[in-house]
Amino acid sequence: MDSRKVFDNVPEEFDKWRFRYCDELFADVIEYAKIDVKKTVLEIGPGTGQATEPILKTGCSYLAVELGKNFAEFTKNKFSSYGNFQIVNDDFETYDFGKNRFDLVYSAATIQWIPEEIAFPKVYDILKSNGTLAMMMTHTDYKSSNEALYKKIQKVYEEYFRPETAYTRHLEYKNVVKYGFTGFERREYKESVEFNSDDYVSLISIQADHLTLQEPYKSKFYAGIRDAILSFGNKIILNNTIILYLIRKP
Repeated sequence: MDSRKVFDNVPEEFDKWRFRYCDELFADVIEYAKIDVKKTVLEIGPGTGQATEPILKTGCSYLAVELGKNFAEFTKNKFSSYGNFQIVNDDFETYDFGKNRFDLVYSAATIQWIPEEIAFPKVYDILKSNGTLAMMMTHTDYKSSNEALYKKIQKVYEEYFRPETAYTRHLEYKNVVKYGFTGFERREYKESVEFNSDDYVSLISIQADHLTLQEPYKSKFYAGIRDAILSFGNKIILNNTIILYLIRKP
């Protein structure tokens, strides 16, 4: 199976549990790229639209290219009320944009699945002069607020975590500077979120490598995670750093 499609069979669960991005991040992207009704925007791999609606609300001409068939259909239905929304079920790596050029191309934890020697030159080619590439993702600190619980959870991973496909990132975001872009910026936003055992299991179950867990390990793994959190008062706190990279095409 194409590892980029591993999420496509669980659109409802993905939409419910995937982390969202904060309002401050979208305000920064919109201000930096000067997005309004006159601008054209491309989102690479929107999934189920965790980073879509704030951009749509600017009134821009919005296009998404989504590899997953189920994701594309789910997201099309989700944003059907927006007249400026358009989505194509296709592979960004091979999709022909023709003469279309964009003021903003952005990715929410999707471009990392594409080899950088494909991703960055293609984005550069389809951006207008002075156009913006924005890349966002969430890094989660599972440990600092739950050190003893974290150690207990790690023991469950050591014993039962046997994914069929390990997660592999195909590019380093900082390498974008090698492909002709200028003015590289990194911005961070902080948040803390709390989960009970059942919700935490739902959260991690839609992560790429977790989705490839098979029996007999799968049931034992999730039971172990649930029991660990229950033994610590049925609460786990995650500290998220939301990262935004901004860079321009000259």
